[in-house]
Amino acid sequence: MGRAVFTPSRPDRVHDPVVKRVQVWRTLVGLVAVTWILVSYGLASDADAVLDDRLAQIRTTLIVLAVTFPVAVAAFIAAARPPNRRLFLRRAGKPAGALLALAVTLAGPRLLTGLGYVTEDTNWTASPGRVVLLFALGAFLLWLGPFGLYGIALSLVHVFRTADVHETVPPLLATLLVWEVALIDVFRGAYDSVPFGIRLAFILGAPLSVTAVALWELRRLRTRHGITLRGALLR
Repeated sequence: MGRAVFTPSRPDRVHDPVVKRVQVWRTLVGLVAVTWILVSYGLASDADAVLDDRLAQIRTTLIVLAVTFPVAVAAFIAAARPPNRRLFLRRAGKPAGALLALAVTLAGPRLLTGLGYVTEDTNWTASPGRVVLLFALGAFLLWLGPFGLYGIALSLVHVFRTADVHETVPPLLATLLVWEVALIDVFRGAYDSVPFGIRLAFILGAPLSVTAVALWELRRLRTRHGITLRGALLR
């Protein structure tokens, strides 16, 4: 189900295996680098702390994306000339759905506790209905965990399936998003206990590498497949 929700599915989309492999490796290298710096410099005490830190950054990224996505996609659509403008608007539904699905997935358990439906004092044996609810919630969370983790991985690789709008949108949106997250890290003082040189390399490494991959991807789309941003916008 995760693949159906988070993977681009437009039939006429250009599928380039080389680009996909580079995107996957970019994502894996980024996650390994983050884990290494958190553990090496004592920013995370154990695996749970590393996971909590990554989930916190993913939540921040989702918040940034929730604001950036409609603005960036709306700007892309507005810049296109008819008939592509209406075409791209229709295609934006699935990427928006993928973003919403991941946001609900990550927020679901917190909503259950935050709204008071489930607390530490909940007596699950108070009634047969509570027992049924316990098993239902357990089954739901067992499904939700893998679905959420798989969705995060696919969303990082496919930039929330924005290739369904157009092939040039994922590299453009990924570049914009990663620079926004880097600026947030600067303003919130992320990794302050790390030596300055390593902190600078770490904060700039992600946006610079993602930008390089994005430029390479745009160039490959142009030279191998004849797809350009100007062509997409009919400019």
